[in-house]
Amino acid sequence: MSRFSKKDIIVAMEETGMIPVFNHTDVSIAKKVLDASYEAGIRVFEFTNRGDNALEVFTELTKHAQKYEDLVLGIGTIFHTVSAAAFFEAGAHFIVSPALIPEIAEYAYTNNIIYIPGCGTVTEVFRATQLSCEVIKVFPGNVLGPEFVKATKAVLPHIKIMPTGGVAPTQKNLLAWFNSGVSCVGMGSKLFKVSDFEDDTFASLINKIQDTLMLIKTIRS
Repeated sequence: MSRFSKKDIIVAMEETGMIPVFNHTDVSIAKKVLDASYEAGIRVFEFTNRGDNALEVFTELTKHAQKYEDLVLGIGTIFHTVSAAAFFEAGAHFIVSPALIPEIAEYAYTNNIIYIPGCGTVTEVFRATQLSCEVIKVFPGNVLGPEFVKATKAVLPHIKIMPTGGVAPTQKNLLAWFNSGVSCVGMGSKLFKVSDFEDDTFASLINKIQDTLMLIKTIRS
């Protein structure tokens, strides 16, 4: 059972404003990236289910993350209920999919887990709310754009939206997203660069995340 309630997780997502979306086949690098992200101020982190050893790496990552009492750790790129169950049993606090998958929504509801489905139409967003999804992932964000969020929230104003895919750590990009009404953003390839891993201290990554979180805070204020 998760040590965080659904409310705890949603509050952490909204307060932090940005969720790193990361995957690596090397568990030592995954641990260092998690440490660097936490040091920079991240309190919600999404590891993605990519690669043959993703479950193995995630299992070690959840053990490593236990030293951070307030860190919420979720799993992304989940397409099947069997995978959702495996990662939940390994310690995932929430589950994310690139698509809306009713079977996973039902599994999550039964097990009192936050499920964040990827949606690309108002129909999908509404269907997700019918399936008791409390946070919606707008994906791919770079294709749909902030205007999609703005239009969706005009007819479904109470939904919490997290765009992922193409979200960049720049003032222009983040301003557009937060002005559209998102609750938080997921950031992957635009945040993590190979060059970040060349320095064992991960100083450049820490600085980048700190700058991004400060930018989001400034935009919100």
